[in-house]
Amino acid sequence: MMIKKIRSESAVLFRNLGRNILAGTRLSLFMPVRALDFRVSAGDYAMAIAASLFAWLLGGIAREGLEGYFNLGSLTVALAQLPVVLLVCLFAAHMLGRRELTLALALGITATDVLFEIASVLIAWASASDTVALWAFWLNAVFVLWALATIVRVQVVFSGWHGRKSWGAVALFTCLLVFFIAFLPRSELWTAWPRENAEAPVEAILHEDIFHRQGELLDLQLDALAAQRDGVEDLYFVGLAPYGQQDTFIRELGVVRRLMDERFDAAGRSVVMSNHPSTLADIPMATATQLRRTLASLGSNINREEDLVVLFLTTHGSAQHELSFELPPLSLQQLNPTQLSRMLADSGIKWKVIVISACYSGGFIEALRDENTLVVTASDATHTSFGCEASSDFTWFSRAYFDQALRTTRSFIGAFERARVLVAEREQKEGFEPSNPQMHVGGAIRGKLESIERRLKSSPLAPSTQAGLRSLDPAQAGLRSLDPAQAGLRSLDPAQAGLRSLIPTQASLQ
Repeated sequence: MMIKKIRSESAVLFRNLGRNILAGTRLSLFMPVRALDFRVSAGDYAMAIAASLFAWLLGGIAREGLEGYFNLGSLTVALAQLPVVLLVCLFAAHMLGRRELTLALALGITATDVLFEIASVLIAWASASDTVALWAFWLNAVFVLWALATIVRVQVVFSGWHGRKSWGAVALFTCLLVFFIAFLPRSELWTAWPRENAEAPVEAILHEDIFHRQGELLDLQLDALAAQRDGVEDLYFVGLAPYGQQDTFIRELGVVRRLMDERFDAAGRSVVMSNHPSTLADIPMATATQLRRTLASLGSNINREEDLVVLFLTTHGSAQHELSFELPPLSLQQLNPTQLSRMLADSGIKWKVIVISACYSGGFIEALRDENTLVVTASDATHTSFGCEASSDFTWFSRAYFDQALRTTRSFIGAFERARVLVAEREQKEGFEPSNPQMHVGGAIRGKLESIERRLKSSPLAPSTQAGLRSLDPAQAGLRSLDPAQAGLRSLDPAQAGLRSLIPTQASLQ
């Protein structure tokens, strides 16, 4: 009897789940639907959550491919979102004067997840096209507006419209959406290995000796830095290639470091970090924590009034202005403008040149700008930059800025003007929407850079390596040889824009 009862109750829950998903789909498509079309109970809500997670997993496999791993960290974030959503639904129901709607609102929102997941997969597949990829920002915007409109309709379906009370509830749900996008985004529940060599990253970072050696590797670089010279405006270089699933960024970092050593007197004063599997035994991991430690150490040991620190980051960037730090299966903290600004302020470093080669990197300028800082970005805050595909040896902006312009001048400001023209010409030739590289020049930093430029011109430094990337010897650049087969840039996934989950279990564009 007990087993029969359980089977009967399970059958009811599954029938109700089908009805709820159908009603949620009709609601999201703005088709006729009534509150009575939903089945609302604690069990029904639990089933809707389970279905949403399952759809998210299948969507991740569709986007990423079968060769991958289950990202437990993403599941943890998703589960952490549930009480937040329930709390907001409770407040909204109280504002509407109907507390009994708390569970109904949460279930109605979750019941739309399957449709949103399907839409996310279709957009990801479409974004494999370069033409569609150029519209990534607007696709994200439309997706978010659709999600918000759907949440508003959930409220209207269950409670009707009650003027100011309803507007107050809309404001609550809008704040929830913004909070998840900005502060609690989800990564993929299913994450792919690099396409050609799926096991390489796992074998590298999960090897105990390599994992526990990361702090020591950074200490070795910091301890080996040449001391600052009194009366000399020394230049220190810090470079990061934090996206470990393709070769482009680590190759680029190797060339830039060599350029800084040879043309800007940074030899012996360089620190590099990378998440590429081939470098983990020799070069420290690129993480936000490692970067914070490095900047703090430099700030304590350089002459803050004399010396200049050049910080270079090359990686993918999102429309939410986060720089991608990836090393599967680890769940690394992404870097946003506020975090980087705080690191630099805490370090006490006065004179800074910051170059960020990433999509949407112009979004970092406002947080980093001050009188003593030059900030250079590969794009403005609303556009992608180009050249970060797996087959590329250099991103377009970094090639123009470092491998072309800075080989003919030691002016960081003058090099930007030339690089901007070179990038614009290439984008026009290829038919791409302009990335609009950006630069902020602090009032005081201009004179400091001119002083260092004069010193470098008068110093007997090594000649420029005119062959640039083509003659790069990774060993000479301080990096191990790379295996191009380990590269593997996935086609643009809308989820990469940072909108992983707009609501507790809602799959979406990243």
